[in-house]
Amino acid sequence: MSAPSFLAGIAVCCWTVSAVAQRPESEADPPGWRGAGGDQASVSAASSAKAERPDVEPTAAPRRTVTRVSTGNGRLPNEHGQLWREYDISPYTLRVDSTARPEQAVVDWILRETGYEAWHGEVVTVLSATRRRLLVYHTPQMQAIVAGVVDRFVSSQGAGQSFGLRLVTVDHPNWRAPVRRLLKPVQVQTPGVEAWLVEKEDAAVLLDQLGRRSDYREHNSPHVVVHNGQSVVISATRARHYVRSVLRRPEAWPGFEPQTAVVDEGFSLEFSPLLSVDGATIDAVLRCNIDQVEKMVPVTVEVPTVVAPRQRTQIEVPQMAQFRFHERFRWPADQVLLVGLGVVPLPVPSEGKPLVPGLPLPLPKTAPRADVLVFVQPYGPAEATPRLTRSLSPNPPARY
Repeated sequence: MSAPSFLAGIAVCCWTVSAVAQRPESEADPPGWRGAGGDQASVSAASSAKAERPDVEPTAAPRRTVTRVSTGNGRLPNEHGQLWREYDISPYTLRVDSTARPEQAVVDWILRETGYEAWHGEVVTVLSATRRRLLVYHTPQMQAIVAGVVDRFVSSQGAGQSFGLRLVTVDHPNWRAPVRRLLKPVQVQTPGVEAWLVEKEDAAVLLDQLGRRSDYREHNSPHVVVHNGQSVVISATRARHYVRSVLRRPEAWPGFEPQTAVVDEGFSLEFSPLLSVDGATIDAVLRCNIDQVEKMVPVTVEVPTVVAPRQRTQIEVPQMAQFRFHERFRWPADQVLLVGLGVVPLPVPSEGKPLVPGLPLPLPKTAPRADVLVFVQPYGPAEATPRLTRSLSPNPPARY
């Protein structure tokens, strides 16, 4: 190497060392990074990030509501003359053991008697019940109605009442013709439904005549016991299984998995009676639901696979027929209430037995229908009919 080249190399090295030594501190390697010489300890990125965050997170400020809200003056408004009353319902609720919350029936019947809108309008009101007390804040007129309803519960002291409750069907409504003179019409709000009052002796004659018909069917045990004001439910349903859809499963044979579902068909009859204080009049709510699967409509869907590119299968869509009835009745306790629901879907599947053994029964072109009748006959306190010893509320759905 020549002398000029050697001297030039020494000059370059000296200039580089001088530049590094004179570099400002702000331009030095940042903390947390190791320099090229390896003489600076490294700091983890997590520690650096933690040092940049405060130790305590700031508390989020409560969300401000858009609506203007005030605390009021601490008193219930009484511009309409509302009064606060507390009713002792323990003589009734402590004797009812068929439900966990017997006080709910008291509230339900008050709402039926007064109307729901009376408690959700301009007048500030309170309607609340515990196991022992009913708390009411309303006008004097409404308090009088509430007191009358509560008296009907407390006067019975939760005693069980015995009723004859029958749900029967006949194929044709021509049973009305010979017994028309025995039936006293009652006003009904539901279209297509009729109701009558029948004397007890005439009701026995009517049931005897209906029982002689070959198409007469009785679908429940006729005797029930229910606490005054509570509800009893009679039901009979069966499950219909069907293929609702398919799920592709290419890893398994045959390349899909059927997705099944269940639909229940049958009937449910709910009966809620409330006697007057003297027991001479009955208020009752009847609710009947009927669900019938008329048929399963098949649908062919394609489920191609590599092995079977033209593979198909069937799914089903239920074709349903439903009937809903909800009505309130009031009648004398010494008479029988008969409700004709009309020709509606058969509440239970037809037996499908041939008339002559060995001969097949032709398949019906339409789903079966029947004239559904409900008989309600008061028997009085359950103690007067000792053969009835248990309440059917709540009654689990029967399967057949």
